[in-house]
Amino acid sequence: MTDDDLAVLAQEVEEAVRLSGTAEIDAHHVGLAILGPLQQLDQVAFLRFASVYQGFESLEDFEAAIEKLRREEPARSEGRQRPLTAQ
Repeated sequence: MTDDDLAVLAQEVEEAVRLSGTAEIDAHHVGLAILGPLQQLDQVAFLRFASVYQGFESLEDFEAAIEKLRREEPARSEGRQRPLTAQ
């Protein structure tokens, strides 16, 4: 993940937060705003973040998240703007 990738992620999250129209936003909503752009940017980073943020408690939670990513991959590939990377 490059500095430019992180800057774009931050911009997307900030835009989502601003679109909420509220003066204050709680950390939970910021986390939700991060999940979408992070998933598009880096699937492994997304899984790491989601596992903590969404409270994965078992291997089945990881398996379900990975399966969902696999099902969504063809749709994302068609409109992908940035390549997915893994570190």
